Amino acid sequence: MIEHHETYRVGIRRKTRQVNVGGVKIGGDAPISVQTMTKTKTDDAAATVAQIRLAAEAGADIVRVTVNDKEAAAAMPEIVRQSPVPIVADIHFNHVFALKAIEAGVAKVRLNPGNIGSKDRIRQVLTAAKERGIPIRIGVNSGSLEQDILEQHGYPTAEALYESAMRHVGICDEFNFTDIVISVKSTDVKLMIEAYRLVAARTDIPLHLGVTEAGTTRVGTVKSAVGIGSLLSGGIGDTIRVSLTDDPVKEVEVGKEILRSLSLASRSVELIACPTCGRLEVDIFGIMGQLEEKLAGMKKPVSIAVLGCAVNGPGEASAADIGIAAGKGVGILYRKGQMIKRVKEGDIVQTILEEVEKFQPEP
Repeated sequence: MIEHHETYRVGIRRKTRQVNVGGVKIGGDAPISVQTMTKTKTDDAAATVAQIRLAAEAGADIVRVTVNDKEAAAAMPEIVRQSPVPIVADIHFNHVFALKAIEAGVAKVRLNPGNIGSKDRIRQVLTAAKERGIPIRIGVNSGSLEQDILEQHGYPTAEALYESAMRHVGICDEFNFTDIVISVKSTDVKLMIEAYRLVAARTDIPLHLGVTEAGTTRVGTVKSAVGIGSLLSGGIGDTIRVSLTDDPVKEVEVGKEILRSLSLASRSVELIACPTCGRLEVDIFGIMGQLEEKLAGMKKPVSIAVLGCAVNGPGEASAADIGIAAGKGVGILYRKGQMIKRVKEGDIVQTILEEVEKFQPEP
C-alpha cells in the first residue's frame, strides 16, 4: 500500500535535502540533472574520456564510470582529470576500489554500504567520502534484492525495494553519513513507479530516477519516458538516467527530451511534424529528415513545426516559433503566429534554416 503519494501533484516538486556532486547540485530546488554511463572498458582511459566528452556535448551533467577491477581503478585519476563533467564511480562489493576512486577525485560513488563487508570497511569508505564531501548513491535493483528481504515478501515489491534501500541508509546513519541519493530501479515500470513513490512519501532523500535494463532504443525509450515521466510529472525525482542498449549520447538525448516535454529543461531546437495521413500533399518525411540532419547540435531554443495539410496545419504552424503549413507543393511560412509568405516545397528546408539563423529567443 503506497501512502501519501497523491500529495505530489503536477507543478509541485517534492522537497528534499540537497547534495553536491562536483558542483552539480541534486535535490532541493536544483534543476533536474541528466546522467549517463560509459560503455567502454574503463581501463582504456582514452576511449572512456572520449565517450564522456561526447556525452557532455550532448548535455550530460554527470557521467558514471564502472570501477570493476584493478586496471579500471588505476585509470580513474586520468579519467577524472580529463573529464569535463563530474564523474561517479560505480562500485559493487569491493571497498578497495571505492577508496581508490575517492582518492582519484570522483564526485560521487554509487555504492550499497551493506554489500562491501565488515563495519570497518564501511567506516573506511564513508569516512573517506565524508572528508572529501563526496555523496553516495544507494542503488537498489529489483533483480538483486537481499535474500532475506526477497523471502519475506515472496517476490520483488515496492515495499521490498524500499526496505532494501532503507537498510543501507540505516548503515550510513550509524556513521552519521547523510550525503545520500537513492535509486530503486526495476525493469517493471509499474513496480519502479510504486517504489519511488514509496521512498518519496517516507523520506526527504533526493532520488535518482531510472528504469533499469530498459532495453533497446525503441523499447527502452518508451519504458523510460513512461516511468521517469510519470514520476517527474508528480514532482518526484531530482536526477535521471535513461538506460538503453545504445550509445550514452542517445541516453542523454532521450533524458533531455523527457525533461523538455515536461518543461523541466530549457528547449533547444524542437521539431514538430504532423503524423501524416491521406491528406498529405508534400514530402514531410524528406523535409523533416533534412532538418534533423542540418539542425543537429543547434542549441538555440526554437520550436519548428511543419504540417502537411490544410485541416490542422495553419493553427499548429502558427503556434510554433517558426512554422510551415503546406499543401499541393506550397507552404505558408509563419513566424511567431504571423503569416509571412508563400514558399515553394523545394525551398521549405532552406527557408526554415534561414529563419532559425535570424530567430532571437525572448530574454
